Amino acid sequence: MNTRGLRSQLKDSVPVAGLCPQAGPYGIQDTLRMGFSSVKNELLPSHPLELSEKNFQLNQDKMNFSTLRNIQGLHAPLKLQMEYRAAKQIQRLPFLPSSNLALDTLKGTDESIGFEDILNDTAQCEVTGEPHIMTEYKLGLL
Repeated sequence: MNTRGLRSQLKDSVPVAGLCPQAGPYGIQDTLRMGFSSVKNELLPSHPLELSEKNFQLNQDKMNFSTLRNIQGLHAPLKLQMEYRAAKQIQRLPFLPSSNLALDTLKGTDESIGFEDILNDTAQCEVTGEPHIMTEYKLGLL
């Protein structure tokens, strides 16, 4: 039997585990949180621009860092990335919403109103947790 041809066919195939919907805590898909499952949507993007839109901010940051490196040298993007990481670590307690104002100021998005500013209100969130349990989980005690 020629296993070389079979290996090339298996490399291009999708594993069976990849076709299974995301299971919830009891092994059943959580339709209320995840929506209805569709194998087609999990395998292929619905539109060619969807991947570009998902990675827009990442591509924009890469382009800005590349330009900054060409103009000012290697130290400038490294210093900026270090400041981004430090600003991301500033958080409130796990059960309180955090505005990440320092990170928005560094990125220059503090003066613009976007999608997440209006529709990402944590006060209207349906899933809230117990403060003590969330804090213990964040600290790694659970």
